[in-house]
Amino acid sequence: MSKKVIIIGSGIAGLASAIRLSSKGYLVTVYESNSYVGGKISEIRKNGYRFDTGPSLFTMPNLIDELVSIGNINSDIKFEYKKIDTTCSYFFDDGIILNAYSDQNKLKDELVNKLDIDSKIISNYLNYVAFLFKSTHKIFIEKSLHKLSTYLSFKTLVSFFKIPFLSIFKSMHKVNTNRLKNDKLVKIFNRYATYNGSNPYVAPGILNVISHLEHNDGVYLPNKGMKSITNCLYEICKKNDVVFELDSKVDKIELLDGMVKGIYSNGKYSSADIIISNIDIHYLYNNLLKKPYYINKHSKINRSTSAIIFYWGIKKTFKKLSLHNILFAKDYKHEFDEIKTSQNIQSDPTVYINITSKHISTDAPKGSENWFVMINVSYDKGQNWQKLVQEAREKIIKKVNNFLNTDLEKFIEYETYMDPVSIQSKTGSFKGSLYGSSSNDKMSAFLRHPNFTNKIKNLYFCGGTVHPGGGIPLALNSAKIITNEIISN
Repeated sequence: MSKKVIIIGSGIAGLASAIRLSSKGYLVTVYESNSYVGGKISEIRKNGYRFDTGPSLFTMPNLIDELVSIGNINSDIKFEYKKIDTTCSYFFDDGIILNAYSDQNKLKDELVNKLDIDSKIISNYLNYVAFLFKSTHKIFIEKSLHKLSTYLSFKTLVSFFKIPFLSIFKSMHKVNTNRLKNDKLVKIFNRYATYNGSNPYVAPGILNVISHLEHNDGVYLPNKGMKSITNCLYEICKKNDVVFELDSKVDKIELLDGMVKGIYSNGKYSSADIIISNIDIHYLYNNLLKKPYYINKHSKINRSTSAIIFYWGIKKTFKKLSLHNILFAKDYKHEFDEIKTSQNIQSDPTVYINITSKHISTDAPKGSENWFVMINVSYDKGQNWQKLVQEAREKIIKKVNNFLNTDLEKFIEYETYMDPVSIQSKTGSFKGSLYGSSSNDKMSAFLRHPNFTNKIKNLYFCGGTVHPGGGIPLALNSAKIITNEIISN
């Protein structure tokens, strides 16, 4: 008799888990509190504009290809994407614009010509981050750190011998300053700390591994936008008889003798042999389990940053901008200090602008662009976010005007936004933190909540707030870790 699996939450890790288990004959039902699937990967369609509302960066497409291959037993669904030539355009306050090309020779030429640096510095750095990735991904990303078997392998032993060379005990900023020897390059590679909501001036240097995915592997874009990732996985799930209960908030996990028995949703009880949580770990413990199961040490870990995001329909095109754009703060360290200590919007925020209509013409009316505009902010500490959003808006527009020599306000014909409070409300992210706990501690990889708990049998955890962390590739690997564990038991 096939085992019944209930998955709470239909984020990308939940969908990936459903595909992997249904392909092995498990009876899978996904409960989702929203009327749509995808979690943070959602979209807005308004006035001819389409916006991806959540993650905007797509790397490691092979992880999606793998799921399509696994799940296509009963279907011929395809997922299409392309590699982007310019991974990001960086704007500095002195007027210099650096285009990070996916072609490493073009990238070196760009940096040598505009920064007057030795190309060997770039080559050596990219080799260094590739070394970090090759030395760590099998252990820290693809395996559970909370099983003894992980540590009883030759590959793990080799990885531990490399620890002195992995920059664990130096900050990202210190490592980058020593290796890159150029303030602009240091800024560019420091910013990868923000990919998991951390601070490069205190986060361990091993996090420089993040930049490997862009510069040595590449940046990609789904042909129909980021939302098409979860649309594709959802269709595969349905073809493989996964049942979806939408508008179905789970209210309680039922336990008996330390083992999961089922869930309550909309006043109804559903039994299960296995339960997978794809929701924020704090919400799970605070709302779905009895208090004795709450793990205090995970509640005390520092939260990652949150964001204020504006979705602007712009009735103009800007040739200087590419798919991904960064308008840097003049004093990057001061910005992070302000995020940590101030109750206000930082005085000079770094601005990220994503414009998918640069590559997907249907995402905006002709002659217009769809701007996803984001700044990093503190997680919710009870601030007056209505006031702070207005303050952020004014500073962003002023900065864009200065960098692009324009009058942006008169071109905004559609606008909506998200702040930490609405991020928590719409996605369940605790206090609006985008990536769960921060990675500002050298032991942060080991401090994330594990993918299972010894206190409750047959309860598993996936998604951005548990091991191995936030972001699409890590969330997908969390699904792979737990489903391998389930299947092997």
